[in-house]
Amino acid sequence: MASSFQPSVWGDFFINYSPPISQNSEEWMKERANQLKEHVRGLFGLSNDAAETLHLVDALQRLGIQHHFEEQIVDALRSIHSAEFNSCNLHHVALRFRLLRQHGFWVSPDEFDKFKTEGGTFNSEITNDPRGLLSLYNAAHLLTHGEAVLEEAILFSRHHLESMASKLKSPLAEQVRRALQIPLPRTMERIETLNYISEYKHEEAYNPSLLELAKLDFNLLQRFHVSELKTISQWWKDLYGEVGLSYARDRMVECYFWAFSVYYEQEHTRARMILAKVFALTSLLDDTYDVFATLEDSRKLNEAIQRWDLSCVSVLPEYMKKYYIKLISTFREVEEELKPEEKFRVAYNIKMFQTLSQYYFQEAQWFHSNYVPSFKEHIDVSIITSGAPMICVALLVGMGEVATKEAFEWAIGCPDTFRAAGEVTRFVDDIAAFKNGKNKMDVANSVECYIKEYKVTDDVAIAKIESLDQDAWKTMNQAFLDGGAWLPLVKRAANLAMSMEFLFQNNRDAYTFSKYSKDTIEQLFVKPIPL
Repeated sequence: MASSFQPSVWGDFFINYSPPISQNSEEWMKERANQLKEHVRGLFGLSNDAAETLHLVDALQRLGIQHHFEEQIVDALRSIHSAEFNSCNLHHVALRFRLLRQHGFWVSPDEFDKFKTEGGTFNSEITNDPRGLLSLYNAAHLLTHGEAVLEEAILFSRHHLESMASKLKSPLAEQVRRALQIPLPRTMERIETLNYISEYKHEEAYNPSLLELAKLDFNLLQRFHVSELKTISQWWKDLYGEVGLSYARDRMVECYFWAFSVYYEQEHTRARMILAKVFALTSLLDDTYDVFATLEDSRKLNEAIQRWDLSCVSVLPEYMKKYYIKLISTFREVEEELKPEEKFRVAYNIKMFQTLSQYYFQEAQWFHSNYVPSFKEHIDVSIITSGAPMICVALLVGMGEVATKEAFEWAIGCPDTFRAAGEVTRFVDDIAAFKNGKNKMDVANSVECYIKEYKVTDDVAIAKIESLDQDAWKTMNQAFLDGGAWLPLVKRAANLAMSMEFLFQNNRDAYTFSKYSKDTIEQLFVKPIPL
């Protein structure tokens, strides 16, 4: 069972790793962080100036400490949303627009009319305001379907930011470069935090208390995450060695990173560890269907997963038996972790895992019969096999009170939010695979199906898939405005989609080819930030 994949870049690193001894004890860091939190809470009542409050909220978000001040942030934004805002400062108007929409408050694109000429085009004067242009560019990426004004804002601001990028000073130059690659509303929170902690001291509204708290919080969370990584790496080493599927990707650290990207907060430790395990089991299943199993083996595996009973082991090929046993036992262990009133959650996760297997098997049938599906046929199946709709249910399993029966019923219906997460996952993955080559038994992907059906060039097909990716983000943005009670779950699905933008940026698959994500994972989990 030789693997066609590269070995793990991490090996046993996190099993053996101990964080460096800090100058300050963990107790001191926690005590100091608590003092600073009290100080920062007091900042919300100090000013009636909306622009000052917006800068405070923006800094908290980008420094990665907003999770300590969620109530204060929502109250402050609710007040700003209901009050008049007559600023003619492009940065302030765009910052208000972005923060309000990110938190589910509707703001009209007409807010930007004051920066347009009578002819309806953007005023050339704002091209002399790079910070304002960057804010406009980021804000406009929260557009929903049919918002032509924001489409125009993206094109206008992007054109001018690209033309001035080489002349800008630090840190604005780096912020523009990052946004042109992945706009801020689609950037993973912890990736932005890594960058912004080193940039924040150059901001006009710089507050040393915020920066000190951000550094302490980052380092405290890093110690917590690395202890989780130690535990999950040992779990994986035992499982991967026992099931013996050496043809499959050995990517536990990357699976943990994926779960971490959905929720990094300490309170979600149970949910994060459960989700990391589901990611890992899904990766093994994906590789079994894609790179090793015959059609008959695939049929037997899918039938066993549909029945979900250990008695099915006897009909499976020898090499699949241990995986199947571990799959069922892991879900049982997850159920044992849950409180009695939470145990119902696992059945929903199993149901989605069965659906995923059914669709993987459909793709295997296509591959083994040399069938190239129509573009629509492909998308209807491959959005599910992206794994995102199943993961969006799995991420609920270990969460707190928000994970009600109603939430699971909503989630398994694959609402627009989760479908959009699947579309983003599918499209960025397919573009990277088309440019870099697929696994040996991957079915024709969406780019290839589009080329075949519509008889177009590679570039035209890729442009179409990229436009569908943009449409998926518009759907996701609309979900923030419609979210209501489900807004916390919409945010987690969006976090999953953001992780895909990161992992597949520059058309690279940084999950399969994990050398591309190694430096970032090192910064997040291994290197403390100097205090």
